[in-house]
Amino acid sequence: MAAGELIKIGDIAPDFTLKDQAKHDVTLSALRGQRVLLSWHPLAWTKVCAEQMKSVEKHFEDMEKLNTVPLGLSVDTVPSKAAWAKELGLSRLRLLSDFWPHGVAAQSYDLFRAKEGFSERANIIIDQEGKIIFIKIYDLPQLPDIEEILSFLKK
Repeated sequence: MAAGELIKIGDIAPDFTLKDQAKHDVTLSALRGQRVLLSWHPLAWTKVCAEQMKSVEKHFEDMEKLNTVPLGLSVDTVPSKAAWAKELGLSRLRLLSDFWPHGVAAQSYDLFRAKEGFSERANIIIDQEGKIIFIKIYDLPQLPDIEEILSFLKK
């Protein structure tokens, strides 16, 4: 995808490899055959981001039943993600660190806010073949509606 091009429904999702809170690599293309929810949040340790990740964790099993792997992503460091996951009581949701090169995955999805140094709040769903099938960017203070995501996945 060329610089400055916005991602859109039907595009092949830009691939990435990022570390989760347990320091394990997660490569998007390795998840082919399943759908993937990329739930982007601006920064760990903030109220709306915490509620967003807790709602995804709460519905982890529902998504699994719908052949969907949910992932939480932000520009926070791996140690910060690990401490935050523990604080929130997240036991299944993998929180990916897009810290270095800073925000490179968010940039590839046109979600990086360079002025602030963090990503948009967004949900992107990728199908089993790696195509983007859902994109929604939220106002930063807005909590994404997990029911909207589940309804889409059930279609």
